[in-house]
Amino acid sequence: MKFRILTVAMLALAGIFASCQSQRHPYKGYKKSPYTIKGHRFVPMDVHPALSYKAEGIASFYDGSGGVNAIGERLRSGEYYAAHRTLPLPCTVRITSLANGKSVEARVSDRGPFIAGRLIDVSAAIARDLGFTHKGLERVRVEVLSVGDGDYKIRK
Repeated sequence: MKFRILTVAMLALAGIFASCQSQRHPYKGYKKSPYTIKGHRFVPMDVHPALSYKAEGIASFYDGSGGVNAIGERLRSGEYYAAHRTLPLPCTVRITSLANGKSVEARVSDRGPFIAGRLIDVSAAIARDLGFTHKGLERVRVEVLSVGDGDYKIRK
């Protein structure tokens, strides 16, 4: 009887752990299907060309905490996340401030920014660590380090 109760408890804990993990990174593979926002059609890059992606442009920040990103993950305050219009999701990028040289690595798991002239949206935590929360915008360099998660991860 004790063994049966212990087994049921262990299975319940395993189920809870698995559900927490699946909420953290529920997406399998890569999201690179075309989509349309405000009448504009966007076609994300294929995985291998994305690995050589480097660009400079304007970063802005957004607080998506409490929301859900483009691949179904919950966005939490204080975490590093970013949004890009055409990189395959998810991917990891290095974002470097051209004003002060500070850089961070971030997981791109959302779509945006959809304001003309902006390259990437970053979480408030990234903006804070790059030193531009008071300005709102920053000129940055974005470089892809890897595409995908887990078994699907491909590094440069």
